[in-house]
Amino acid sequence: MKKTIFAEKAPAAVGPYVHAVEAGNMVFTSGQLGLDPENGTLPEGIEAQTHQALKNLGAVLEAAGVGYEDVVRTMVFLDNMDDFATVNAIYAEYFKDAAPARSCVEVARLPKGGLIEIEAIAAK
Repeated sequence: MKKTIFAEKAPAAVGPYVHAVEAGNMVFTSGQLGLDPENGTLPEGIEAQTHQALKNLGAVLEAAGVGYEDVVRTMVFLDNMDDFATVNAIYAEYFKDAAPARSCVEVARLPKGGLIEIEAIAAK
């Protein structure tokens, strides 16, 4: 059984997809950019976009009834791998006690000119 998740506190999707899908006891989120949910703009810089992407991810997780502590896997997409150390430091603030498995890759381009996008899988 599949249930779609809409998070009122996260920015609207920029394409034909949902914030997350719950299947069984698993939650699969769509990638979250660092978009401001109030106005749909990207803040300046990797630090601000990383914090906002993780806050957006948190809003999606909350709407699905889970939290950062329930995340078992993340995928981080970076516009520039030179930002890896900065992103790691910020990421560690959100995944404090039980860091999930993770992949991180540099991509050619992200939607809306974003510098980072993060998706997750969580277990209920």
